[in-house]
Amino acid sequence: MADGGRDYYEVLGVARGATQDEIKKAYRKLARKYHPDAHPDDPRAEERFKEVSTAYEVLSNPEKRKQYDAGPSAFFGRQGPSGAGAYGFDPRAFRDGQAFTGDFADLFSGLFGGRFSGGGPRRRQAQKGRDLSVGVTISFEDSLKGVTTRISVPKAVECAACGGSGAAPGTSPVVCPECGGRGVTAQNQGFFALSQPCLACAGQGTVIQTPCADCGGEGVQQAVKKFTVPIPAGVKDGTKIRLKGKGEPGQKGGPPGDLYVVVRVEASALYERRGSDLLVEVPVSFVEAALGASIAIPTPDGRVALKVPAGVRDATLLRVKGKGVPGLGGKSRGDLLARIRVVTPSSLTNEERELYSRLREMQRGTPRDGLPGWVA
Repeated sequence: MADGGRDYYEVLGVARGATQDEIKKAYRKLARKYHPDAHPDDPRAEERFKEVSTAYEVLSNPEKRKQYDAGPSAFFGRQGPSGAGAYGFDPRAFRDGQAFTGDFADLFSGLFGGRFSGGGPRRRQAQKGRDLSVGVTISFEDSLKGVTTRISVPKAVECAACGGSGAAPGTSPVVCPECGGRGVTAQNQGFFALSQPCLACAGQGTVIQTPCADCGGEGVQQAVKKFTVPIPAGVKDGTKIRLKGKGEPGQKGGPPGDLYVVVRVEASALYERRGSDLLVEVPVSFVEAALGASIAIPTPDGRVALKVPAGVRDATLLRVKGKGVPGLGGKSRGDLLARIRVVTPSSLTNEERELYSRLREMQRGTPRDGLPGWVA
């Protein structure tokens, strides 16, 4: 029995063979249920909370649990009359705002969002600097062959005079006298001592008595930095290029952020990009479409001959292998898609008109190609 009262296993609602995870889970549930903040006007909730906390303090510690399982004489004989002693849990620690240590403090930090006040200095972690993003616009042709460009980026840089500390040269930030370097101040709220960020140091734990004249105590200054950015061949619109460590400086010894260059590619008057392929329109005459032809067409590498088969139809796609977009990261190069456009002449010479008229007469009465039931 628990100090003449209820069994600790019964208090937490677990079996005597319960695992540590089961014990912790049961305690979390009951601690939330009976937390005094949730029942400020119910003294029974405070007593119940003390009871489940005492049970958890014993059963969560393997050595204490072993002593408890051995029997009351082996366990409670080592406690003082108040039930606190070597193996007990002293509820007065709550009332006095004292800090827990070890696993018990970690559990309370998880339960109540880190609001339970501890007794030591606040651990200030290094923070990575802010990432930056800047856009750069290149021509369609440069996106196919690759280009190296220079960009100017306004950004915060570490103050050269104070080395980023914010304190005047020859001085250093000092421990905040208000919170003793913890970054938080405690307020007694009856059953608990709750903490809040220290207003004197804004939660940093240190204050600057003599600010740096160059940066005003900020530790950083605004500057315009220039960077060389290699843009690989085959880059597409919206691609982000990461320049590691070129962002804003970190805080408290943290690493700098990164700089992301967003590439904007201008539209092409000649090509349309389709993934790794390029599409180009190829105009052909009626005669070339009917008889076939060899036509010189543009590619990113210069003109090449395209064989147009006889009888080709309008909008037919002909593929030229390996003349598309260069592959990024070792990928194979795309193709060039030549879309045939059969052009209707807008004006004819007298000789051409006579030839077309003769051709029309020759074809009169023959089925129209591809349209069964229709004749010329």
